[in-house]
Amino acid sequence: MGPARWLALGSLLALGAQLEGRLVGEEGAGFGECDQFFYAGTPPEGLAAEGHVKICQRSAGTARFATLYSTEDRIPVYSAFRAPRPAPAGAEPRWLVEPQIDDPNSNLEEVINEADAITTVDSLGSKQALTTDYLDSDYQRGQLYPFSLSNDLHMATFALTNAAPMTQTFQERWYMNLNSLMDRALTPQCGGGNDLYIVTGAVPSDVKVKDKVTIPKFVWLAACCALPGEGWAMGFVKHTTDGDVIEDVMVKELEKLLPSNPQLFQNNCGETEQDTEKMKKILEMVNQVQDEERMVQSKETTSALPSTRSKRSALQPPEAPEERSSFLGNLVGFIATPFIKLSQLICYLVVGILKNTVYILWYVTKQVINGIESCLYHLGSATVSYFLAIGEELASIPWKVLKVIVKIIRAILRILCCLLKVVCRILGIPVRVLVDVATFPVYTMGAIPIVCKDIAVGLGGAISLLFDTAFGTMGGLFQVVFSVFKRIGYKVTFENSGEL
Repeated sequence: MGPARWLALGSLLALGAQLEGRLVGEEGAGFGECDQFFYAGTPPEGLAAEGHVKICQRSAGTARFATLYSTEDRIPVYSAFRAPRPAPAGAEPRWLVEPQIDDPNSNLEEVINEADAITTVDSLGSKQALTTDYLDSDYQRGQLYPFSLSNDLHMATFALTNAAPMTQTFQERWYMNLNSLMDRALTPQCGGGNDLYIVTGAVPSDVKVKDKVTIPKFVWLAACCALPGEGWAMGFVKHTTDGDVIEDVMVKELEKLLPSNPQLFQNNCGETEQDTEKMKKILEMVNQVQDEERMVQSKETTSALPSTRSKRSALQPPEAPEERSSFLGNLVGFIATPFIKLSQLICYLVVGILKNTVYILWYVTKQVINGIESCLYHLGSATVSYFLAIGEELASIPWKVLKVIVKIIRAILRILCCLLKVVCRILGIPVRVLVDVATFPVYTMGAIPIVCKDIAVGLGGAISLLFDTAFGTMGGLFQVVFSVFKRIGYKVTFENSGEL
């Protein structure tokens, strides 16, 4: 068995530095390396109080589970552990005690056998329960974290700080419930249990065993599956009253049943990402476990009736035998005996048929109720989803309107910026250019007559030039022709004169 590291209040751990402890009342105080047994490494908030001791249960140098122990009630407030595994076969229980709870000055940092602690621990039993507190009583040492769910060869679960008073019948049913729930409902729906966190606890009553150890009013279990996107959280309650079966509750409902209304899992075990389909499958298996427990109770009740009758008959004094019996009486008895047996057989058959009929009707009613609950659950889920979708759309309308308004404002601001840029550019043009632009029409209108005059002069000059060119060309041609004819005429005249 390994060392226990825990946190306590007041003088209980005055030497806390030597025992690696911290005050329970500190904000953020945890269980050291045993924080691994809590979801998100965070112990339940609101359960730790004065007189409570935080224990990291260890064995063989390894942390096995965590326990919050009440030194006033001498029972655990809760024990936390991870996914259960099959217990080793053939192990014999050895009940163990925590030396540092009763003797803070003890140099023993490991839990030891109760028999060995008698001579080595001072004030043994002053703050924790011992085996002698259970002797000659109707109560057993019931484990909150049962040995059947652990794989600890050193049996850390047999620490008395993990035990609370339970009747033998209640203890057997509690263990049966835990084994069935773990094997058939919780572990299969959490990927084999690698991400499964379990917290089991006990709520004290006003009754104590030998005025020392408080008897629980009820025990409870809270499970948190931390699979990403497929997680869930469930709670279970079992009252110590005989005949009560284990009840399934939501974790928030379980927290309301516990003292101080604590928070068992940080962020309610990722409430916003929980898988409702897996929770439905778990509830179906829980219904089967509850039905099986009711059948076991009915069988126990039926088997208890004959034994009760035999005990009552054994307590009755034997009747004195008659000294004389008449032949007629024997004959009547001989004749009546088959009819009496037959009537008894008929009564037994009728009772059996009625009982089985009641069981069948009860089973059919249970199935019908389960079907109705399932339909209502699906209807409620669909209705909630529908209204949530509508609510999301309605909630998004103001945001969309606001986005449109923002876009309109941005467009207006852009237009204003463009106008401002145009104005700035206009204002940035020199004054002389503006004057020239303004006087341009005046100069243009004044220049039109001058331009027309210049065009007319140009056209007149061009026409005059054409006439001059034409007349000059004609004159030149005439001169050339005249010169040619003149020369030809002279030559003819000369030749003619020679002949003469």
